[in-house]
Amino acid sequence: MSEEQPPVPVIIRPSGNPESRSGLFRLLGIPIAIYCLWMIVTVLFEGDLRLFQSADPRGIIVYTVFACIITGMIIPVYCIRESFVTGAVNMFQIGFWPVRRTFYACFLTIFFGYMAMVLFSPFGTDTFTFGYAFLLLLPTAIASVTVCWVLLGTHIQAVVRGGGTILSIAAGSLITAWLFCLTSFVHSPAVHPQTALAGFLVLGLAAAVFFFAVRDIYAASIFVAFGLTFVMADRIGIPGTQAVMPVVYGSALLGVITLIGIHLYFARNFRTIKLPV
Repeated sequence: MSEEQPPVPVIIRPSGNPESRSGLFRLLGIPIAIYCLWMIVTVLFEGDLRLFQSADPRGIIVYTVFACIITGMIIPVYCIRESFVTGAVNMFQIGFWPVRRTFYACFLTIFFGYMAMVLFSPFGTDTFTFGYAFLLLLPTAIASVTVCWVLLGTHIQAVVRGGGTILSIAAGSLITAWLFCLTSFVHSPAVHPQTALAGFLVLGLAAAVFFFAVRDIYAASIFVAFGLTFVMADRIGIPGTQAVMPVVYGSALLGVITLIGIHLYFARNFRTIKLPV
C-alpha cells in the first residue's frame, strides 16, 4: 500500500477492563503523576530561577536534561510502553509516522510558523531574537507535547473511547489544553499574568486540535515552539553574550536527538500493522 493512503491500525483490545480500578490507574493515574512530576521539576529548574530571563548557560543545560529530557520525555516512555503492550495506544496515535509524512507535516508547520513570525513577531523585525527564543523553548515544547498530548491526551482518549470518536477527541483536547495552560503558572513570572494565562489557554486548545488532527509529534512540537515564542516573549531575556548561544543550540539539538531516539526505540520494539482501507 502506498504511503499516501491513510493506514488503518489494527485495534488490539486491552487486557482488562479500562473502567476497572487498575485500568483507570494505569491509563490516568500514572500519566497524571508523571505530569505532576514534570511540573515540579520545571518549577525547580526553570520557574523559580527565572531561567529564560537570565539565560544562564549552566542552568539551561541542567533544565534541559532533568526537566525536558528525563522527566518530560524519557519517563513517559515507560507508561506509553505499557500501553503499547495492552493495545491502548499505537504508533500512529502517539504521533510517530513514516519519514515522508513527517517531513511534509514539519515543512508546512515551519512555513506557516515563519509566515506568522514575519507578520506578527513580538520582537519586531529582529529575526535573530525570535530564532533564539524559538530554539531556547524547543526542548520545553517537545516535553510539553510528549507529556500533555502524547501521554495524557492519548490515554484520556483510551478511557473514553467507548463513547465514540467525537467524545474522545473533545475530552482529550479540552482536558489537555487546560493542563497545558497550568504550565503558565510554573514558567517565569509574566508581566501581565491574565494575558499570559489567556494566551496559554488559546495555545493549548490550538495545539490539542493540531495534534489530534495531524497526529505527528515532530510537527506538533514545532507548532508549540512557535506558539510559546509568541506567548512567552515578555519572559525571555535578550541574548547578551555569545556564550549562551552554543548552549541554546546544543540543548535544542539534544531535545530533537532524544525524540528521534524514542521514535527508533518504539519502531524497533513495537509495530502497528497497516491494513487496506
